[in-house]
Amino acid sequence: MQFANEVLILVGTMSGTAEMVADSMADELEEQGIAARIVRMENARPSQVASASHVIVCTSTYGKGEVPDNAKALLAALKEERPKLDSLLYGVFSLGSSAHKRTFCFGGRHFDEMLVELGATRLGEHFQQDDRGGVPADEAGDEWI
Repeated sequence: MQFANEVLILVGTMSGTAEMVADSMADELEEQGIAARIVRMENARPSQVASASHVIVCTSTYGKGEVPDNAKALLAALKEERPKLDSLLYGVFSLGSSAHKRTFCFGGRHFDEMLVELGATRLGEHFQQDDRGGVPADEAGDEWI
């Protein structure tokens, strides 16, 4: 995510792991001279997403492939309000477990699909962190940044 003045990191979490990853990502970005602002999704609004130039969605997956509870309202609001995101560049870092093959990292997938539908452009691949993969999520997030 080069050339960003500020990156908005949106966090969807149930247990706090995604928030820990987001904190580490923010530190890594700031070491690269890029300001980072972390917002938990229950405090985020579509207007914040629309006004950002660069967004990272850092979210876990919950239940049967759903977004975490704190992310549901934002996803629903994006679907309802449908802001134009043509100038938004974004990345998605999903956390999940490959033990749940049918729904692995679907929390991030839901946001990825919605952002594309609203006109945003994804930078890089949708990263899927497997909690069974042996690499700590915060380390994987730092490398992904």
